Amino acid sequence: MRRDRIAAIVGIAESDIGATPDKTVLQLQAQAAVRALADAGLHTRDVQALFCAGAWTTWTNLMLAEYLGIQPIYTDSTNIGGSSFEAHVGHAVAGIQAGLFEVALIVYGSTQRSQRLRGKVPVEVGLTDQYEAPFGLPTPVGAYAMAAMRHMYEYGTRSEQLAEVAVAARQWAMRNPRAFVRDPLSVDDVLASRMICEPLHLYDCCLVTDGGGAMVVVSERVARQCRQKPVWVLGQAETHTHHTLLSMPDVTSTGAAISGPRAMAMAGIRHDDVDVAQIYDSFTITVILTLEDLGFCRRGEGGEFVSGGRIAPGGDFPMNTNGGGLSHCHPGMYGIFLLIEAVLQLRGDGGDRQVPDARIALVHGMGVQLSSSATVVLGRD
Repeated sequence: MRRDRIAAIVGIAESDIGATPDKTVLQLQAQAAVRALADAGLHTRDVQALFCAGAWTTWTNLMLAEYLGIQPIYTDSTNIGGSSFEAHVGHAVAGIQAGLFEVALIVYGSTQRSQRLRGKVPVEVGLTDQYEAPFGLPTPVGAYAMAAMRHMYEYGTRSEQLAEVAVAARQWAMRNPRAFVRDPLSVDDVLASRMICEPLHLYDCCLVTDGGGAMVVVSERVARQCRQKPVWVLGQAETHTHHTLLSMPDVTSTGAAISGPRAMAMAGIRHDDVDVAQIYDSFTITVILTLEDLGFCRRGEGGEFVSGGRIAPGGDFPMNTNGGGLSHCHPGMYGIFLLIEAVLQLRGDGGDRQVPDARIALVHGMGVQLSSSATVVLGRD
């Protein structure tokens, strides 16, 4: 494992999540930001760098900085979809290593549920989207459905195996008092739910919620002075391989095959070193593809890998321990919540869902139509 310590996550927080019709995006962002800074024992006046991405607003960084009353000396609004925040972690570490700043705040917020922002047909589409959108491919579920169908054709993956991902997520969520959905769920329930886009059923698809999250990344010097024990960033890598589905050479392969090995090599770890994983689960097929590309199993064996309760509580591969985007929350760009849960686990603050003696966490974000991937490896002293 990597021994040098450059930067650590010392503060994490979620805003109110679920349905928050009484709050704006800025209010959710600010709520999460202030809570994360308080968690670290810091104040808004300590923030030097601001990282933010949002699917539903423009000039997010400018508005949020103004709202918080800060004037950052470094700003980054990289937006590559749901993996943006895993990318932000890497960018923050690079900035700290370069001596540009010592305290970075990463923030996200969305009111997509309250504002009913999902499922709208755009008035116009981009130059690349014109080859897909006019022909009725629903976004983003259509892309993931095509990937699932092809994976079934190529490797014999079954709907029951996809359903295992949703069931495991729900079992974790039932141990999480903040999860938006906590009712019991079985494989039969998933298969009996209405078809959204074949072969994906309703419970194969992520939630649509409001919510926000924030984290504080600081230099080693600052980390030693903060309230919480530091969770160190050991490795990070990112990539984006395409925008539209038609540009994918293989719809069953993702950029995780690029970012995963690089992040793990940077951290100096092997697959067996990972105690807990947080994997983007926009859809159940997303998890299966990602686990294969990260190298936890061979291509085509993801369905078998997630079966039999392996990724559920009590299984030998604890994953998405807060319930994931399938059961905890999913406000459009879920990646920041993966990081928050990973830090909770490494601190030992997971409550009823705590993974015993978790020391190494692997976090992987996915964005848009299997388009972007970013992997982060975290560890504790």
